[in-house]
Amino acid sequence: GAILAFELASAEDAARTCERLALATVAVSLGGAETLVQSPAAFTHRLVNEAARQASGVVPGLLRVSVGLEHLEDLWQDFAHALDGLPVAHPSAAAEIKAA
Repeated sequence: GAILAFELASAEDAARTCERLALATVAVSLGGAETLVQSPAAFTHRLVNEAARQASGVVPGLLRVSVGLEHLEDLWQDFAHALDGLPVAHPSAAAEIKAA
C-alpha cells in the first residue's frame, strides 16, 4: 500500500488522533498488510534533539501512515472519526478532502 504523511497542529493532536483510531494500528515501524500509523517525534526520533528533528521535517504533529489492505471506506471513516474536532491548519486542503 501507499505511505503518506500529514501534519497536525501539535503533538497533543497527533497523540489524540492515534488514541481515537479503531481500525488503524499505532506502531513503531511501518509496513505490513494492515494500516499502521506512526508519530515519528514520539517514536523513532524521540531521542533526537529538537533542532535536528525540526531540520529533518519531523515536527511534533507529524503522523506517517502505511496504508494496508482494509476497505477504503472503513479507513476513511476511522480517520474522519479520529480527526473530528481538531483545528484545521490548512482550510483549503480540508475543503478539498471533504469534497473527495
